[in-house]
Amino acid sequence: MKKSLVLMRHGETVFDKRKRIQGWVDSPLTALGKEQAKYSAAWIRELGFEIDHAFCSTSERASDTRKLMTSLSYERKKGLKEWNFGKLDGEPEYLNPPLDQYDAFFRGNGGEGRQELIDRMNETLTEIMNRKDVQNALVVSHEAAIRNFQRFWYPDDRKLIPGRLYTCAVLVFEYNTGDLRVTLQEVYNPNYQGMTSSPAAG
Repeated sequence: MKKSLVLMRHGETVFDKRKRIQGWVDSPLTALGKEQAKYSAAWIRELGFEIDHAFCSTSERASDTRKLMTSLSYERKKGLKEWNFGKLDGEPEYLNPPLDQYDAFFRGNGGEGRQELIDRMNETLTEIMNRKDVQNALVVSHEAAIRNFQRFWYPDDRKLIPGRLYTCAVLVFEYNTGDLRVTLQEVYNPNYQGMTSSPAAG
């Protein structure tokens, strides 16, 4: 059976503005982050299908973003949390290694390996999408968690996502439960970061 998985990153947070590593630690949404969620919600409403279930990670920034997206009841799932960066959580972003060194670096500092992150995202999202009552699910998660899930299923992503995944970006997947095939269909990835006013201001 073909279903729709609408996978979204949370809105801008205080730690995003301060350029802090934000894995399993948390910080609140900024005013801009709340505006971003409203714009993403408007884009999702134009997809041509109705969201029937909502899920988010147990981090407050994801839960608060979800609250701005839909009035549907929802579930918080620990498996949707951001990559656990271990000792680096909450530290300045300049301490991050090059991307190709993330796996060994964070595992060596008490965090997760990349495959651990991919496995829990796959397990959690498969459990959600295999539910008989779920047809079109909105799931609010985090940048590295979403990116690693997406690249596992759709590694050749440069045409749809040429750069980074910005706050409140939305990825729409077709999820085929029959043969467990996940296909990236559409991407909404506006760059509102660094703006000092609402997106509507131009």
